Amino acid sequence: MARNWAAVAEAMKSRLAELDMTQADLIQRSRLAPMTIRELLFNTAQRRRSNQTLAALSAALDWPPGYLQAVAEGRDPGDPDADDPVLAELAALKEAVTTINSRMDAVSSRLDAIERRLADGGERP
Repeated sequence: MARNWAAVAEAMKSRLAELDMTQADLIQRSRLAPMTIRELLFNTAQRRRSNQTLAALSAALDWPPGYLQAVAEGRDPGDPDADDPVLAELAALKEAVTTINSRMDAVSSRLDAIERRLADGGERP
């Protein structure tokens, strides 16, 4: 299968900028040869790369291990944060807070109605 190394280069450059990371940082984090990283970053050598190399680069760029392999193969790598358990928990918390707010609004409306009745000289419910 032909791989799209230009897409890999673009994804890497974009992620480096996003993370404010230098090429030297990437070399250190990935533990790959500087030449390998330069070739991929600048798409200068159209040669076969192992999935382990792409996984090491993906991890060094804070992506899931298969991210760059999917980019190279022309597949949608998906949301790199989709499997993040912290984000999943945050979404659950957001939903719980929304439910609590809705219930608090209902309680507040009931209390307002009771206060109005009492202010008008009515009885307690």
